[in-house]
Amino acid sequence: MEKIEREIEQLRKELETYQRAYYVDSRPLVDDSVYDRKFDRLLELERRYPGFASPTSPTVRVGSDISGDFPEVEHTIAVLSLDKAYTEEELLSWIGKLEKNAPDGLGIIIEEKIDGVSIVLYYENGVLRRAVTRGNGVVGNDVSANVKTIPTIPLTLPEAVTVAVRGEIHLPKAEFETLNRTLETPYANPRNLASGTLRRIKSSEVARIPLRIFAYEGFWNTDQPTTHLEVLAKLKAYGFTINEHFAYFTKNAIDAGDALEAAGLKAVSGSWEEIGPFIREQTERRAALAYEIDGLVAKVDSIAYRETLGYTGHHPRWALAYKFESPQAVTTLLGIDVQVGRTGRVTPVARVRPARVAGSTIGNITLHNQEYINGLELGIGDLVEISRRGDVIPAVERVIEKAEENTGVWRMPSRCPSCDTPLEERGAHTFCPNGRNCPAQILGRIEFFVSKEGMDIENFGPSTVKDLVDLGALGDIQDIYSIDYEEILSDRPGYGPKKIALIKEGVEESKNRPFRQVLMALGIPELGKKGADLLIASGLDSIDKLLAVAEREDVETLLSIDRIGEKIARLYIDALNDRDMRTRIEALRSAGLSMEEKIETSTVKQIFAGQTWCITGTFERFKPRDLALREVEKRGGKTTGGVTRSTTVLLAGPGAGSKLAKARELGIRIIDEAEFLQMLGE
Repeated sequence: MEKIEREIEQLRKELETYQRAYYVDSRPLVDDSVYDRKFDRLLELERRYPGFASPTSPTVRVGSDISGDFPEVEHTIAVLSLDKAYTEEELLSWIGKLEKNAPDGLGIIIEEKIDGVSIVLYYENGVLRRAVTRGNGVVGNDVSANVKTIPTIPLTLPEAVTVAVRGEIHLPKAEFETLNRTLETPYANPRNLASGTLRRIKSSEVARIPLRIFAYEGFWNTDQPTTHLEVLAKLKAYGFTINEHFAYFTKNAIDAGDALEAAGLKAVSGSWEEIGPFIREQTERRAALAYEIDGLVAKVDSIAYRETLGYTGHHPRWALAYKFESPQAVTTLLGIDVQVGRTGRVTPVARVRPARVAGSTIGNITLHNQEYINGLELGIGDLVEISRRGDVIPAVERVIEKAEENTGVWRMPSRCPSCDTPLEERGAHTFCPNGRNCPAQILGRIEFFVSKEGMDIENFGPSTVKDLVDLGALGDIQDIYSIDYEEILSDRPGYGPKKIALIKEGVEESKNRPFRQVLMALGIPELGKKGADLLIASGLDSIDKLLAVAEREDVETLLSIDRIGEKIARLYIDALNDRDMRTRIEALRSAGLSMEEKIETSTVKQIFAGQTWCITGTFERFKPRDLALREVEKRGGKTTGGVTRSTTVLLAGPGAGSKLAKARELGIRIIDEAEFLQMLGE
């Protein structure tokens, strides 16, 4: 056993050395294969001999599958917000006031304000004991197990000291973009994804996200350094990553350079006159950084002078945040409503005090799911920053300031607000399972069926759907084709003979829609135009063929179709096997709707073969505009819902937005309706 213990200790020392060289110094000492082999050996030994397990072993980076809540822990240091300045003049004025009362000359450090998640790491006798979120500044959540998976955080220090280290956990931009493309609910920014990750129940999931940390403050129980430069130097010596994109300023530039050299740090140095140019340079280079910053932070260097200046109840008097100008708006979260969609998905929607952003007034913002809200740490009454992502989709970017009466992070209700059925968690989302009787789901299902994305029934809008549902005439989508509209609506205000005739005409005409449109209108999750095209092109060109696949639970047949993965295949099969869905399908079949794709032999020249088209805006001739896409497909072209580098042509009409801007940016050919009609020979 002694031999085993020695091997375990030796492996731990080697792996700690390799981790520091790789993550902190960016100078790998061994190949990945060597590291992995040693890591796996240590993991095997610790599992075989649990008596030798250690909370500071490099293997804790893997994370655990043990579920648990995050207990609240009281901070032993002040974890406050920062006062803010928005102009150079404000920042320089603040420094000038401090200089007047500084006992031994003033030194100011200006650091990047990392847009991440604030964390306090508590070390006792050199061992990481707790990692606590900022919380409300007095109490935070203990997320130690999750934080230990972050490779740039030392589990032990080279000195047996008791120290609280403040840092900012963040996710680099490149890693964020890669990860965000794989998520069911994309995050608004790297900060939100980092925050949401830290609050995951299983630390093994956190370990798979490449989080990083910059340490920027240290508070020792004894032998506190006398300057902030010494604090940074000490943290760096301990193995922390510090952000070296900072600057040190004093009245005299030479003194500033000498102080940096004495601390063993490399950074920009200068006099007061050079602060303005430094700020402007930092603002310009912000976009080129590998991580997000939302400003700069100016701090007094002298720890003794900091103690003299002290704190308010909100912020330290010895630090000031310089905030970059932002195209976003700041407003207050008034409440969160809960909406139930046609598939039963329950979506929280923020109600904010209306604010103008990019030319539009925003009052409601989708918050996606509970995990998204946890990532924002969002509560009612919070002051929030909002934006329009891509100049289109409203988003809550971050919490600027918690409400004075802190109500904590908002939580999803446990029961459906529409039918009072207990809600269920399915992956990242919350659902009401009562699809048959939930009023909100019934209404949403019918509204989607008659809409342009569904059967596109003329003169059958949401208000007509609601009236018929309220009257008890519409209980599900199949009832559209069996009810007597004249008998039901003739006595209703707003429904004269002409309008009723138009509704009946639209319903009757919709029976001529092709099978692929009927398939989309059924509302099967993730089965839109592209999904219907893929299924039909693969030979599953009738409802009976699809139902047979579902009955056999034939996932493999669906997986053999390009771009259909296991998750989507299972969604299709489950939906088609649902008893209520089968009832709808048979009723629609009896009503005369097409249940098989009719292949028409086309004599039209394939002038768009090899091209990929996208469409945006409104058109005179093509209403709905999907009719234009059908003309493209009839002539051999492919169609897509978004502009990418593979898009060949964008057909743009009045009201075109972000798609048009992106097409111009990528140099994609853009045509209008008149040119398109000319190409069609009309």
